[in-house]
Amino acid sequence: MESTGVLVGAIIGILIAAVFSGVIIWLVGKLNVGLTVKNFGWAMLAGVLIGILTNIANHFVKDFGGAVGFAVQLVVSALVILACGKILKGLTVEGFKGALFAAAAIAIIGFLITLIAV
Repeated sequence: MESTGVLVGAIIGILIAAVFSGVIIWLVGKLNVGLTVKNFGWAMLAGVLIGILTNIANHFVKDFGGAVGFAVQLVVSALVILACGKILKGLTVEGFKGALFAAAAIAIIGFLITLIAV
């Protein structure tokens, strides 16, 4: 019985994260900073895929900390966004420069939403 509650909690957590990620990707798409999405459904899917691939990539990237660490994470995020643009037909990324701007915008908007929500 307890494992069912854990599973339900995990599913709810994933759905909440998908909605928040979708909102962030949707907002960045509306800003026209290198990334566009066809609709909110694609934004949610892109947010989930970007989150999963970024977490996987971070296991292989050394944590440098400070400004260097921030720059490395930004480049990793941009590469993940670029890859997701190739995988998802509802997500368009305007090259590496567009992915880099989108990664920065996603980080800033995510930070601002965290400030508001907490």
